[in-house]
Amino acid sequence: MCQSDFPAGFPPSRGARRRRPLLAVLACATLLIGGLAGCSDSDGPARAVDAFLAGWRSGRLDHVAFLNPAGQQMAGTDVAAQIKDLSGQLAATPPKLKRTGEVKAGDELATATVAVDWTLPGGGHWTYPTTVRLKRDGDTWRVIWEPAVVQEKLTAGEQLAVRRLPAQRGAVLSGTGQPVVGRRWVVTIEVQPSQVTQAEALVRDLEAALRAVRPAITPVDLSDLPARLREADPNALVDVITLREEAYLRIKPRIYDLPGTRFRREQRELAPSREFARALLGTVDAVHREDLDKNPGVYAAGDMIGHGGLQGRYESRLRGTVGASVFVVRKTPEGAIEPTGTELFRQAPKAGAPLKTTLDIATQRAADAALRGDRRRTALVAVRISDGSILAAANGPDGGVENLAFTASVPPGSTFKMVSALGLLNAGAVTLTSPVECPKQFPIEGRSFKNSDDFALGTVPFRVAFAKSCNTAFASLAPKLGADGLADAGRSLGLEGTWDVGADAFTGKVSTGGSGAERAAAAFGQGTTVVSPLAMAGATAAVARGQWQQPKLVLDPAPAEAAPPGPELAASSVGPLRQMMREVVTAGTAVTLKDVPGQPVYGKTGTAEYDNNPANTHAWFVGWQGDVAFAVFVEKGGSSGSSAVPIAERFLRGFAG
Repeated sequence: MCQSDFPAGFPPSRGARRRRPLLAVLACATLLIGGLAGCSDSDGPARAVDAFLAGWRSGRLDHVAFLNPAGQQMAGTDVAAQIKDLSGQLAATPPKLKRTGEVKAGDELATATVAVDWTLPGGGHWTYPTTVRLKRDGDTWRVIWEPAVVQEKLTAGEQLAVRRLPAQRGAVLSGTGQPVVGRRWVVTIEVQPSQVTQAEALVRDLEAALRAVRPAITPVDLSDLPARLREADPNALVDVITLREEAYLRIKPRIYDLPGTRFRREQRELAPSREFARALLGTVDAVHREDLDKNPGVYAAGDMIGHGGLQGRYESRLRGTVGASVFVVRKTPEGAIEPTGTELFRQAPKAGAPLKTTLDIATQRAADAALRGDRRRTALVAVRISDGSILAAANGPDGGVENLAFTASVPPGSTFKMVSALGLLNAGAVTLTSPVECPKQFPIEGRSFKNSDDFALGTVPFRVAFAKSCNTAFASLAPKLGADGLADAGRSLGLEGTWDVGADAFTGKVSTGGSGAERAAAAFGQGTTVVSPLAMAGATAAVARGQWQQPKLVLDPAPAEAAPPGPELAASSVGPLRQMMREVVTAGTAVTLKDVPGQPVYGKTGTAEYDNNPANTHAWFVGWQGDVAFAVFVEKGGSSGSSAVPIAERFLRGFAG
């Protein structure tokens, strides 16, 4: 006898057995002869199930026939409304539905197994089987509708709810494996509008208190706060500013009792200080509307996301994978929603992977402190000479917005005499003691080059012209470099190279060929030559080491385009160059660094014109002490002796301390 025609729990009635068509009996016998495990009269119910599943996803069930468990007919529109209500927070993303296996059908009853696949916030999936029962009504198969069709534990009046389970963000690590960015306490200052009667006075008090934060934060403009308070719900909380907890505690006595103020304490992913490598690292902030639009289904309001710098570039690695909890809630008679305590599914979050860098916390702190207080745009890069590790990348003011330390494309000014001198020494055109002319001006092809403050040295040894930074001497020596000598020397120091530190970086562009005037200008860092502080710090490290090695920042994951070391520099050239860079400090344009504690300091100052007005100049200093090479850049800094060199001194003294 063929028993598989009827689903478990739904045996045919005695009358149904008598009315069973002979055709079905023959079909059953045929299936048995063919060796199949069962037989099915399922074409009709299968079509009904498929129509139901399509309508479930689309929300249109008016073309599907339904019965409730009591046998009463139901309208498809009512079933669609119930499915939407039962789906709760998942209603906006209907599940994928697929009938699995054959429909098991008898004369009057049938069952089908359906795979349900919900996509959860963060991209996870909740999958489970459900059973759809059907009953024949004349020539029509009707779906027996009940809440358990959506999920077996659901009953009328209940809904599905979802809670995102945030993932632990991967840490940004220093070269020693110490977390640079980690979870730190912050306090958000909020204001309740209904408790404020004099909004302008509140603004004055808050701004005065915020100005007292030390280290100073970027000035906060709260002029729009009165309008925001007027427009907000009287009992809402309006955000004013979020401060690191240590900054909040400094001003807490001045703001805690101000009318309407409230304070929310929470943890966020932060560096050791607000300015700490800020432009390089980027920030971790609440997700923006544009983030949600660009990454549908990945983020939700309230999530945190990396913006800019390493946090933005490695967001997919650092953020991890959010988890989700699906649970049942019910509506109370008052219309509120309350949990029932039934959890249907839990997907644990997966923590983000760490990002290993070469940054050194002490060196970075010294670099940040060296720039602190200067309101101009500034940058300082420090590189370990022995292995090329980038120890610090500081930008100012207040940590900077743009990572000028890596991406600036500006003329290097007289710091490039380091490269020109290397080229001249390589060519055998000069020695340390070669006499060179250093006039006040040097005319060529209708242009006239001069020295800073119009000084002149007369005839002096080449080493003196270098230490005193004589532009006219280098302009006159430019022909000895040939058309490509300057570019070749620059490339031997890594400039213009194709190398990847794991972050956006400009490796420089060195002037080559051109007119006599262009080559004269390029010889002292003007003309069309442009560099970044990182490129110059790497070049300086190469002089100190005797061979260029690519600067490196991100160790894991390792960048794909690491460049091999450059050729060894000729000892007969790099040895004299080092002597001259020491004399810059002992008897030249950076003598204020002479008494810096620790090992000897080597360097080169630079003042670079950036437009056609000689009064407009950037300031530079490049150098090294011990195993640390560095470059300092001050946008519109004027004389290097009054801006870049003092920053270098603060850095070296802070680092030594």
